[in-house]
Amino acid sequence: MKIAFLNIYQNNIERGGEVFVSELAKRLSKDNRVDIIDTKVSLDWSKKDSSLGFTRRIFVDYWSRKIFGFTFKSIPKIWKEKYDIVIPLNGGWQPALVRIVTWLYGGEMVISGQSGIGWDDRNNLWCFPNAFVAPSSKALSWAKKVMSIVKSFYIPNGVDLERFNSQGKKLITKLIKPVILCVGALTEQKRIDLVIRAVAKLDNASLLVVGKGELEDNLCKLGQELLGERFELISAPYEDMPQVYRCADMFTLVSKGSEAFGNVFVEAMASGLPVVARDDEQRREIVGNAGLFVNPENAEEYAKALEKALKTDWGDKPRIQAEKFSWDSIAEQYENLFKNLIQKK
Repeated sequence: MKIAFLNIYQNNIERGGEVFVSELAKRLSKDNRVDIIDTKVSLDWSKKDSSLGFTRRIFVDYWSRKIFGFTFKSIPKIWKEKYDIVIPLNGGWQPALVRIVTWLYGGEMVISGQSGIGWDDRNNLWCFPNAFVAPSSKALSWAKKVMSIVKSFYIPNGVDLERFNSQGKKLITKLIKPVILCVGALTEQKRIDLVIRAVAKLDNASLLVVGKGELEDNLCKLGQELLGERFELISAPYEDMPQVYRCADMFTLVSKGSEAFGNVFVEAMASGLPVVARDDEQRREIVGNAGLFVNPENAEEYAKALEKALKTDWGDKPRIQAEKFSWDSIAEQYENLFKNLIQKK
């Protein structure tokens, strides 16, 4: 098979979507030709995402225009190579353009719902992909209601179990033990301020936050005010993240509900860390019995859950749960899906 991933952000930033592309492409390339199309365009990273503002909803904001330009420049390569499967990652006008091109030459367009339940994936479904892949059972149910005529499937994201484990080099930190780890973009959607306030209610735990984003200065100030020497905020390249997880005693992240999956949860569990997460269907599906679930807006409840998680002997439960999300197994599911789509043409 000839497979193409289309992602304007690949090799520019490191988020769940970019990890999804690199991990899946690496495994699929063993028996197939896989291209990651990264037609170069200049990006102004000072431009903020307008979220669900009017210009964003009609895809004329800065980032939507850049995605349109990137996709338009990529069309000649897609047309020339006539890929069997094209997977557009960026939403906006991209799936519509890819759908037209693949329809003209007889290719298949597959959408992986990395955006999460909401406007972007609704637009993706309205572009009539040959298949929509939901990373959670909740997203699958939602997709079938939004566009029942589109074939939708459940395949979660995953983790590289060889890279992420409890054995090996650890990040050196001056934080006193136990160390609670939080990994995520420093944006409103990740709600890291709630993590800081909850940890501040504990007597002796430290908090290590790893990430980059527009709220870095605000979160640094809040962390220093409430936790002092028990707080540290750093950034780390993805290749160093196994060391980061190994230096911690537990993991927590309480993002808003629009998050598609949360690769960091399975990376933490693969590293042997228990998890405290927001209580919802998606997080329960990922974490299982390897953690606790809370309403993070209740700081007292959140703090008690963190304390309980630190005192509990979790044994091998986190690692066992993470093994359900091996990238090797997930890549095999994607490959089988692609083969079935091509065979039914």
